[in-house]
Order: sequence, then C-alpha cells, then structure tokens
Amino acid sequence: MELYQLEYFIAAARERSFTRAARRLNLAQAALSEQMRNLEAELGSALFHRGRRETTLTAAGETLLSHAEGLLARAADVKRAVTDVGALRSGRLAIGAIPSVSACVLPAVIARFCKRYPTIELSVIEGTSGGVVQCLESGQVELGVVQLPTVGAQFQEILLFNEPFAVLVPRSHPFANRRQIGLAALAAEGFIFYKGRARDAALSACRSAGFEPRIACESSELETIRSLVAAGLGIALLPGLALKQPGKHCNVVRLAGSPLKRDVGLLCHRSKQLSPAATEFVALLRATRFV
Repeated sequence: MELYQLEYFIAAARERSFTRAARRLNLAQAALSEQMRNLEAELGSALFHRGRRETTLTAAGETLLSHAEGLLARAADVKRAVTDVGALRSGRLAIGAIPSVSACVLPAVIARFCKRYPTIELSVIEGTSGGVVQCLESGQVELGVVQLPTVGAQFQEILLFNEPFAVLVPRSHPFANRRQIGLAALAAEGFIFYKGRARDAALSACRSAGFEPRIACESSELETIRSLVAAGLGIALLPGLALKQPGKHCNVVRLAGSPLKRDVGLLCHRSKQLSPAATEFVALLRATRFV
C-alpha cells in the first residue's frame, strides 16, 4: 500500500465519483480506477460500490477511510520532522568531553551553537578520556573531546590543540614565587594526581625526569585537586586549561622547557555519518581558537 494510493482513495471517497476525483487530482480516470483496483486487490476487499451516478464506500471502504486520513497526517508529520532535523530546526546532539575542556572550551562554542540553533537540544557528558570513548562506543554521545591518542581504529581523530602542563602549588610553598621550575626539582614532593589520561602523562614525565613520584592523593574533580593543593597536601601537575582558575590560595609555576604537553582532539565514528547538528558543531569547534 502506497501513500499516493491512499490520497487517491480519499479523493474518490470524498467526491463520490472517480471522474470528479480524477479531475481534482489532475489524473486520468483510467489511471485512478486502476490504482483503486490494485488497492482492493492488495487488501482483499472491495472498497467501493460503483454506481452509474455515484460511487459510495463499502463497509471495508469506510474502515479504510477512518484510518487513511490519520496515516497520511502521520506521514506528513514524519516528513516534516525529518526535514526539520536536516534543516537544524529540531533534533538532539550529545557530546562527551573531559572536564577541563567542558569547563573552559565548550561553553563558548555551545553558546554560539545555541544562538544559531536554539531549537536543538544539546547535552554534555563529562568523563575521563576512556569514559568518553565508552560513551561513543555505546552511542550515548555522537562526538567526544578527549586527550589523544586513543585506542580504536573505529574512531577518526581530529587534533584541536596541544597545551603544556604546569605545576599547581600552595602559596605557602617555597616554589610558589618562581616563574618556572624543572621537573626533576619536584622529586621530593608529594603529588596529587588528576585521574585519567592527564595522570598517565604526568606519571610518565616524572619517570622520564628520573624519579618515581610519591602519590599523596588522586581525584577526578579539579575543584577537589585545587582544594587539596591549597591545604598543603601536595602539588599537582595539570594541563593548562585546568589551571585557568588556580584558586585563591594556589600559584601556577611553569615547567622549564615545557617538557610535558598533551594533545586534545575530537573523536567521531569513522563508519557513521554525522547528523547535521554534529556536523555544524564540529565546524564551530574547529574554527575556535583554544589556547
């Protein structure tokens, strides 16, 4: 059963005449009659009482009419909804991001996106790089912003920016007023590590500098790390974005020679076509100056 057949059927039912219905549809009467016979054959029931002066509906025809108009209305709604998504008038976009990016990078991009497309429902899920990858794999998000590289050939990686790490120390610390410091000079310090790929990068850099860092604490929350550093429980090696707001009682000290950096990039599935909303968000993200 085709939608156009239902349109023809409704016209014939309302006009009570194939001749008048064909004229209204700008269709040859023979073509209309053939389509109604095809429809009756498919449904296995006669739909019309064909009289010389007037064509009326059978009981089966009345039943079909009661459903046909609703079916066409729903089909029109579906078409309109799909068109709206393609034209960015409706839809939903979910993005996964590591916390430093979601707090310091995405707000400006989201603001521009929402100004252009206020009817798109946008959601952001925070997590470690590994957590964001899992969300992408499960389909919970369509785009992910993570620390590169990742494991998995199914994802396309687009480098957005790279940033150096620095040291967050309490203001009472002997190093607090230094402009920069070598990583090896931190060997005797207790470290508060930021969980995720940033932790792995910091740990590897310490080992490359010749020492195994003493871990005082670990946390996945930046505010918790700032508070622990401010309380004098240790220092933290953090990427630049995470240090834009160091807190009232902490100082940021650069690492001499910038020995520790991280790449931040956008992930999306290679095998899945991006939605129109995701495509536009990617364009805005790539046009943004980050650091």
